[in-house]
Amino acid sequence: MPVTTARQKILAHLKKNRLASAQEIARALRVTAADARHHLGILASDGRVTVVSQRVEGRGRPVKVYGLAGALAGDNLPGLLEAALEEWLGGLPPSKREQALASLAGRMGGAAGAESVPLMRRLASTVERLNQLHYQARWEAGAEGPRVILGQCPYAAIIGRHPELCQMDSALLEGLLNAHVEQRVKLGPMCGFLVG
Repeated sequence: MPVTTARQKILAHLKKNRLASAQEIARALRVTAADARHHLGILASDGRVTVVSQRVEGRGRPVKVYGLAGALAGDNLPGLLEAALEEWLGGLPPSKREQALASLAGRMGGAAGAESVPLMRRLASTVERLNQLHYQARWEAGAEGPRVILGQCPYAAIIGRHPELCQMDSALLEGLLNAHVEQRVKLGPMCGFLVG
């Protein structure tokens, strides 16, 4: 069975049954338990499934019980975020919005990178923090200077109606890198920023 089809079938099984162990999925899809565990491990690392609980079945290790991750199971976080942004930013005069977005970015990013730390180390720690925030980030060298590539916009569901979140991303990068950044590329969910 092709890889994507196997994972799609696992996701469909979990959507229908809510919870299942690797053994239960293996029986339902007629694959080996090892194959089911392999695909579940990849789906868990991608954030599409999660270990909901463990149960003891006789002797041996507890059995992991899987379910869909919150984003796939369905939640209203994009709706809540959009309403909160409209309420919060809509109540501010335009001159204060950029400052508010920079403040929000500072809260998300945590401690700023120290200027005395080499840029390469700041880039590595910035990418690590961005990936904790689900940006699928990486950095690469370029003729004009290093570039930070954000492979996935975590706000894709609402970015069309709130492009100011790109300003927040710029402020987030500037805070983490302690350097000026300029957005150079925006292609769908991917963005590229020149550093320095």
